[in-house]
Amino acid sequence: MARHLITSALPYINGIKHLGNMVGSMLPADVYTRFLRQTGREALYICATDEHGTPAELAAKEAGLPVAEFCAQQHEAQKAVYDGFRISFDYFGRSSSAENREITQHFARQLQKNGFIEERAIRQVYSLTDGRFLPDRYIVGTCPHCGYDKARGDQCENCTRVLDPTDLIDARSAISGSSDLEVRETKHLFLLQSKLQGEVEAWIDEHGKDWPVLASSIARKWLTEGLNDRAITRDLDWGVPVPADTWPELAAEGKVFYVWFDAPIEYIGATKEWAGQDPENRDWKSWWYEAEDVRYTQFMAKDNVPFHTVMFPATELGTREPWKKVDYVKAFNWLTYYGGKFSTSQKRGVFTDTALELLPADYWRYFLMAAAPESDDSSFTWEHFAATVNKDLADTLGNFVNRVLSFSRKRFGDAVPVGLEEGEAEAQLGQQIAELLLEYERHLEDLQFRKAAQALRALWSAGNSYLETKAPWLEIKTDPEGAALTLRTAMNLIHLYAVVSEPFIPATAAAMRSAFALEDGTAQKRATWVTQDEAKSLTFVPAGTPFTVPPVLFAKITDEDLETYRERFGGSEEA
Repeated sequence: MARHLITSALPYINGIKHLGNMVGSMLPADVYTRFLRQTGREALYICATDEHGTPAELAAKEAGLPVAEFCAQQHEAQKAVYDGFRISFDYFGRSSSAENREITQHFARQLQKNGFIEERAIRQVYSLTDGRFLPDRYIVGTCPHCGYDKARGDQCENCTRVLDPTDLIDARSAISGSSDLEVRETKHLFLLQSKLQGEVEAWIDEHGKDWPVLASSIARKWLTEGLNDRAITRDLDWGVPVPADTWPELAAEGKVFYVWFDAPIEYIGATKEWAGQDPENRDWKSWWYEAEDVRYTQFMAKDNVPFHTVMFPATELGTREPWKKVDYVKAFNWLTYYGGKFSTSQKRGVFTDTALELLPADYWRYFLMAAAPESDDSSFTWEHFAATVNKDLADTLGNFVNRVLSFSRKRFGDAVPVGLEEGEAEAQLGQQIAELLLEYERHLEDLQFRKAAQALRALWSAGNSYLETKAPWLEIKTDPEGAALTLRTAMNLIHLYAVVSEPFIPATAAAMRSAFALEDGTAQKRATWVTQDEAKSLTFVPAGTPFTVPPVLFAKITDEDLETYRERFGGSEEA
């Protein structure tokens, strides 16, 4: 059985991320990882803050802090948010770690030894006002391809085209805003991607044929346009330093590696960080080096795809060492806010820390996965969010749990009632649940999260349909034993929901499991996945098992709430 290595795109260190970052990387990776663990498979989920490059320096300067102190603070702030969303990383590391520095420098030395790095004199933008060379992200201007007027010197975030600073129209310094720029000569290291194009193409032909169209089309677009040699060093104070034993002149000048060279390597670095916390029991290298038994899945938004599907594989191939390369790239489109961009400065949209202040994580987790931007960009609106929460979570799931447990306690006491043996209706229900569960599992295996959410909702709806058909509140008047059977069956559905809903709504799933005082304590321990036979029989919770009625699982979002949210965060139905 394969071991599963999961990574999600590293969030930049400069500030708390919005909901689009969450739904495009960390959250779906967490849902998948939880499912793998529940189904008995070994899974390692690794992520980290991306701490190098211009964004970190600029944000630290704005905050009035040394960059190292700023990054340490921001790492803790981001980790607190991800903990709040119950993202179950095995390890959440830092690209500024000693482990990443060591492995990045090793990669660079290997690429140099194999003839894939070359030192070149280039002409680079120098700011007379700032008195320094400007790395690509220190330069902003208008994209020559799409006309976006806030494009950075390395990539246009609007059209995703990779740029050089000299491509920009009306270029200016991101530090001072000055356009008093000139081009001077300096030396940098280049990764000779052009020499590796054939190998990358062959690798993608073999491994990328099963990727989603979004991921494979972006990778092939890059290859069709041709891989250009890319500068992999920058003039910055903060980053992985160029090793003096290999490039003494550049090291003396203080050159550091380009953030997009060292950031993907941090997946390996963070795994080594994780292993270092328990070196007697953890072996980081078996996950990455000669790791034939590992299936590696990456999660990311579409703007990160080129670097993960082309540049990082080229880097790994060029080392001529057996480093693990990605098997499956799950790429996402963008989540917009009423069709526009999330914006901190314009106070438009919901950011992850604020989201948790408004409502518990499970509200957001379920909605984001049910509306995941898989096939196209999707738009967050408060109206859609409220409708989904109220219908799916409050009415379909929460109301089912509360109705069943409250009514049973009122009529039969605080233990699961005995009642009749299962009859035809229960057999049909078990068959239906088993079929729906199989569909749900298939969508999770295939990383089709919107379809998985639909299948999960169908499982919840099946319980409501059974309850409406049997109507125990009427049944009890003429057939108390039959009503007891209905309620016992419904309670077993609640326990099933508590297990299979875990990937999407883990806190609620735990609350549902803890409602039943099962003798072996499994309700409080990890939820092992439900087999087809268990789904058909619906006998998880024996008669006589004590239970409690949990607090309301999901509160409805009112019209007054909606108005408050729209006013605070911007957006309306007409926006």
